[in-house]
Amino acid sequence: MPVFTKGNRLNSILPIRCPRCHKGKFLVHPLSQIFKITRVREQCDHCGVVFKIEPSFYYGSMYIAYALGVAIMGIVSILYWMLAPNFSVLACFAWVVFSLIAMSPFLNGYAKIIWANFFIAYEPETADQNTND
Repeated sequence: MPVFTKGNRLNSILPIRCPRCHKGKFLVHPLSQIFKITRVREQCDHCGVVFKIEPSFYYGSMYIAYALGVAIMGIVSILYWMLAPNFSVLACFAWVVFSLIAMSPFLNGYAKIIWANFFIAYEPETADQNTND
């Protein structure tokens, strides 16, 4: 069930769905399987759009993952500074590293879907069709 208006990119990004139809699955494995690499499907099982536009296409998502990692680093640092009775740079660094390692599968998955949304546009007519019929 979409939360935002039809065509809003967040309908694709938040649930990690196809950028073109917002219905098909984007990743091979769900993010809950954190020990499996977040591999992108070859194509959408609903509208048939090919996700791998060119070889090594998702290397560009590293820029997005870096930005998300910096944001998490800032949030964790500010929370530690506000909540810790005695601020320690080493302890803050440990919390940041632990947070980034724990969230790395999520960062990787969300970075890939955000990157794909830059290049694959939503098409309302594909949301109503199904290639498996």
